[in-house]
Amino acid sequence: MSKPMRGRHFIDTQEWSDREIELLIETSADLKRKFHRDEPHALLRDRTLFMLFFEQSTRTRNSFEAGMTQLGGHAHDLTPEKLQVSHGETAKDTALVLSRYGHGIAIRNCDWGKGNTFIRDVAAISRVPVINMQCDRYHPCQAVADLMTVREKFGADLRGRRIAVTWTYAPNYVRPLSVPQSEILIMTRAGLDVVLAHPPEFRLEPEILAQAAANAARMGTRFEVVDDMDAAFTGASVVYPKSWGCLVHEPRREAAVKTIEKYPGWICDERRMRLARPEAIYMHPLPASRGLEVADAVIDGPQSAVWDQAENRLHTAKGLMALTM
Repeated sequence: MSKPMRGRHFIDTQEWSDREIELLIETSADLKRKFHRDEPHALLRDRTLFMLFFEQSTRTRNSFEAGMTQLGGHAHDLTPEKLQVSHGETAKDTALVLSRYGHGIAIRNCDWGKGNTFIRDVAAISRVPVINMQCDRYHPCQAVADLMTVREKFGADLRGRRIAVTWTYAPNYVRPLSVPQSEILIMTRAGLDVVLAHPPEFRLEPEILAQAAANAARMGTRFEVVDDMDAAFTGASVVYPKSWGCLVHEPRREAAVKTIEKYPGWICDERRMRLARPEAIYMHPLPASRGLEVADAVIDGPQSAVWDQAENRLHTAKGLMALTM
């Protein structure tokens, strides 16, 4: 393993260099080959990961827990109710204890305006690497798995290809901004032209948009924001339609839900898929609201890459833990 990576926190992909992201994907691909060949790869024997979930999870929890087992270690599945966090213990005190008991701490906290701060507070005091399993601002683990998936489909040289990251309709559910924000950050570093599409109220954080634009300028690619889903799909090699809340525009849940109801036509269906390139793939981090965000014919169709994405969450989680722990 690369010695300088040991002990590194993973909170936002922007904080890792291009070479470090590349090493993470290479390591993940190597571990994926070993997994499919049933080759032993117990790189973290006798090591412990503490996973703290403030929200429920399917892919994130199981990718890290299964991954840690396959690497020879053990993962603790924790919630605030299983810790004194639920009774007011501080992030600092929690980190001081857990970082003396094991070799890594992974946290999922999507509480708007609080999640990322909590994770950084833990990282500031932890003696072991802290992994962001999703917060209110970022989902770096999903973004790395998605980039790995895109490369598997189209190769390492992605110049000339376009990804459309678009908002979709999902009523009564104010989802975090973390997935689209991490997608535009990592994909603008990958050589892709990136178009972000959403209704006016569903804009992302200005700081994130500025970082994505700077990434694209450095790479010599394009980053643009539009309010037309059809325009975003047209000519795209990758379409990534996913719902998120209008939290920058309206943080109050009741008002945010009413805003969502204004745009039921923002769905990924067969008509829109025909606007993309013939070889285009459909991506979604799951769970997807079938019939609202996406038509069954798309998510279950030949252009869907969602199950490859989901599998790559396992391999990239293992790569991340192997490098940092």
